[in-house]
Amino acid sequence: MIEPGRQLEIIRRGAVEIILEEDLLRKLEKSQRDNRPLRIKAGFDPTAPDIHLGHTVLLEKMRQFQELGHEVIFLIGDFTGMIGDPTGKSETRKPLTKEEVLKNAETYKTQVFKILDPNRTRILFNSEWLGKMSSMEMVRLGAMQTVARMLEREDFKKRFRNQQDISILEFYYPLFQAYDSVHLKADVELGGTDQKFNLLMGRTLQRKMDMEEQVVLMMPLLEGLDGVNKMSKSLGNYIGIDEPAFEYVNGEATGMFPKIMRLKSKELLLRYYELLSHISIEELAALKQGIQNGTLNDLEARKNLAMELVTRYHGKEEAERARAEFERIKGRELPTDIPEVAIRAALTDPMSSVSGTISPTNWLPYVMKESKLAKSTSEAMRLIKQGGIKVDGAIVTDPNTRLEIGKQYIIQSGKRRFCKVKIEA
Repeated sequence: MIEPGRQLEIIRRGAVEIILEEDLLRKLEKSQRDNRPLRIKAGFDPTAPDIHLGHTVLLEKMRQFQELGHEVIFLIGDFTGMIGDPTGKSETRKPLTKEEVLKNAETYKTQVFKILDPNRTRILFNSEWLGKMSSMEMVRLGAMQTVARMLEREDFKKRFRNQQDISILEFYYPLFQAYDSVHLKADVELGGTDQKFNLLMGRTLQRKMDMEEQVVLMMPLLEGLDGVNKMSKSLGNYIGIDEPAFEYVNGEATGMFPKIMRLKSKELLLRYYELLSHISIEELAALKQGIQNGTLNDLEARKNLAMELVTRYHGKEEAERARAEFERIKGRELPTDIPEVAIRAALTDPMSSVSGTISPTNWLPYVMKESKLAKSTSEAMRLIKQGGIKVDGAIVTDPNTRLEIGKQYIIQSGKRRFCKVKIEA
């Protein structure tokens, strides 16, 4: 087993908050000392069976715990799902029927094993214990928390202030989730930042029942393709893990690969890498450094992420097909008004001071300067090294590249600057 300090470094990746980090380190040390894996719990109410990448943030963290040798419990809240989680809701939710819950649960089970190791995952349903509680046990559970404490929860507070209904059953939801942690003797519970109240309730109940308190690890809510709002199917900014790798809808390319290629910014791209990719901590640090110093080739970084995620959910063959099709259609999308420039070859060579040779001026950085795609040869060299230059649709990264005399090329700088260039003898 990896030493506890390194485990903590891996677990910390992407997490918003760990309560308490020193408790987690202590648990990891005890786990290694006693050769007993920690019991990691994450609950899912099966109300939305189509999983998108936003849902997988928690699953990826669970996978990390698995790879570190710990026991993962994927808890399907079939009992609590019939109540409906009130988190973030402005009104009482309509409860699901048992049939709806079980149907959705089966869909979850088939999708999550695209991420989790089925041999190291315990799938449990909380109806196994909550459904067997007697009325007196329910009363005792309700007596463990006050209405005043429940009204500290922001969504309850707002609804109370606005004189909107809050059912007693909704007050029970955090208690049921907390009791799951008691029953399972959870060492760690994972959840989104919007679940903080419920997650901390688990610590409260464990303490009141003279148990060691679980550590709470909160993961961020992944932004969707718009880079602003939480990924959501209703907002249309989502990437579903079951959607095709590449397809055409009404003549427009869509699917997992094209959507990833359309991420709004380098910062959003980095966030997806941090929360969804399996690259190492060191590789992630290199990406961050590339953003900070302006050397990141974000086009290649997007392609690499798209390839990784499509391979994970659809296989390598589909990923290769999606990439080839994407590059094929992108290569066709050229402006109709590309300026044309003819550059007459000279006897002196702007590279002569570098290479020590004299030959006609077909050096790519010089051609870019002469065709106004760069202000200087030094700027052109920098753009080439960053992967921001294409010649006839292919990325060029060697600043020593020379073009063939007498041939015409389409040179692209960035996304929208093009020039047809012919080197004349």
